[in-house]
Amino acid sequence: MTQIFAHRGLHQRVPENTVAAFAEAVAVGADGIELDVRRCADGALVVHHNPTVADGRIIRDVNCRDLPDHVPTLAVALAACGVLIVNVEIKNDPAEPDFDPSGSLVTDVARVIDDGGHRDRVIISSFHYDTCVQVVEMTSPLPVGWLLDVGADVAKCVRQAATAGFAAVHPFFIDVTADSVALARELGIAVNTWTVNRDEDIRRLVELGVDGIISDDPALAQDCRRNTH
Repeated sequence: MTQIFAHRGLHQRVPENTVAAFAEAVAVGADGIELDVRRCADGALVVHHNPTVADGRIIRDVNCRDLPDHVPTLAVALAACGVLIVNVEIKNDPAEPDFDPSGSLVTDVARVIDDGGHRDRVIISSFHYDTCVQVVEMTSPLPVGWLLDVGADVAKCVRQAATAGFAAVHPFFIDVTADSVALARELGIAVNTWTVNRDEDIRRLVELGVDGIISDDPALAQDCRRNTH
């Protein structure tokens, strides 16, 4: 059955990527939660989508205690997700000021996951291919999903993901076809799509049999899944 992930938590009434948004996602019965992780100046890992906070400060240059109160640490965020599956997106873009090519960010994320006992309910994702490779190459690797840019050749990326040892690809929903899903099934690669908010798009993807749908409206996605045969 296609799993429904709340994109940055359920943030229609509360700010995204916050404990409140994760609690809302749990309450609405989502199967999982997608969130974003970055590293602060003091090494703490926090959950935030953009490299900067609202006042323009770069998170990499700010100590955790000096960030806005609504920005949770990764440890707090994972605990707030209860027993749901958590897709932890490592934000590691070479074009952004906090890019880390060394692999230490991957190691730090894995340590927080392990320290909290969350390993059995987490998948790591990243748009940065080398970051995904770093996850696979850890001594105790976590499952990783390679986030694909809009317009990606999903079938080609599925083959590359299988060769690299990834667990999944995470393509933009418009790029997903029946053939690419069938190929993923053949090669043992999961397909989790982002970010899907329209009834007709959700229904199409459920009918194709994708493994996961990341949505800003998980309640709608659940209704569509329930009514799609």
